[in-house]
Amino acid sequence: MTRLPTLPTYLEAMQQLLAFILRIPPVDPSTSLRTTFLLRLTGDVMNSIPGYPPDIKDLPHLLDFLDDLDQAWLAVLRSQIWDAESGEGVDLVIPIDVIDSQNSAKNKGTVITSTPVNQTERTRLRSLLITGTASLEEWLTGLDTGGEDYQLALERAGIQQSFDDLFSLTLAEMGSFEGMMNIPAGMEGTC
Repeated sequence: MTRLPTLPTYLEAMQQLLAFILRIPPVDPSTSLRTTFLLRLTGDVMNSIPGYPPDIKDLPHLLDFLDDLDQAWLAVLRSQIWDAESGEGVDLVIPIDVIDSQNSAKNKGTVITSTPVNQTERTRLRSLLITGTASLEEWLTGLDTGGEDYQLALERAGIQQSFDDLFSLTLAEMGSFEGMMNIPAGMEGTC
């Protein structure tokens, strides 16, 4: 799906695109644009990575990128701005004197809104992460491990836990971490 020759060059290009998307402020009307672009990037990434041959030396770079993507989604779900220095979302704070000066200049109230990620977008994101993670797991079986189980090779390299924790922040924020996606108890008679 991509013309970039290696996984590291692909990840570098996606990192730049991710940084660009995260510059979009979580203030309407830009909020939905940021979510739409990040969904698109996530889908492209999760579909493109398995197109490259897996190489254990590239996996730490891949895990760093996927962790950045997890942190980015956490910021978007919380309607936070992106702090490039710390690599995480922070709350948007607008000084009251800025709002007061805008109010007096326009002689009417200023309303700043940030539309949260809607249920359709959350469902799409959950699907991308679950199916993408399953594809990555299948992709990892193609690692050249000299006959050793790929999970043992990842454990020996010290990166198995990072793969086990993929997108744990995002899934926890959405309330679907550790099998809590759909709990039918109490739903009887609601349809």
